[in-house]
Amino acid sequence: MSKTRAHVFVSGRVQGVFFRQNTKQQAQSHSVTGWVRNLEDGRVEGVFEGEEASVKALVAFCSTGPIGASVTDVAVTWEIFKGEFENFRIIY
Repeated sequence: MSKTRAHVFVSGRVQGVFFRQNTKQQAQSHSVTGWVRNLEDGRVEGVFEGEEASVKALVAFCSTGPIGASVTDVAVTWEIFKGEFENFRIIY
């Protein structure tokens, strides 16, 4: 299996709805490493690394988000896997 990296920016009503916590739970269930954080402009940003199918599953989750979220756009940049993360964390 090939490994990949995705850099995502999620727009819409994605703050104040436990988006980061749910993304972390999804990442851990798919063995994806990286991070997620809120941006001052109201978006959520994340970098995900792992097996291609697992990273794609996490990106797919971001297109809907948790209950209460209303995602209007997910901008994804696919990058070369770097293997720089040991786990998945929320950046505060």
